[in-house]
Amino acid sequence: QVRLEESGGGSVQAGGSLRLSCVASADGMPCNAWFRQRPGKEREGVAGVLFGSTPFYADSVKGRFTISEDNAKNTLYLQMNNLKPEDTAMYYCAALRGGRCSLDSRENYVWGQGTQVTVSS
Repeated sequence: QVRLEESGGGSVQAGGSLRLSCVASADGMPCNAWFRQRPGKEREGVAGVLFGSTPFYADSVKGRFTISEDNAKNTLYLQMNNLKPEDTAMYYCAALRGGRCSLDSRENYVWGQGTQVTVSS
């Protein structure tokens, strides 16, 4: 089973930027995504990409976050701009083992260990 390792989290002020990275231990799955879990909330989808298709985003991050991948490096990225305090969360990289490529369900994903993002006002 592929293993995922995130990096790039940290603490920034509102309006700042961070770029998260996720390296896969082997050739990646065709569908990859970023999820996050805010304090006291369930894990939610943030951005996803199916190889060769247009990325898709949660409404709350559209226009601010960009997901991309470098298949030669088995690496998935999440560029986060204009960060807001409500973006504070643990961010998880995820690779879909099978099924529909979507942010609506957490089923059938392989997860990384997470990286913390904290945005102060």
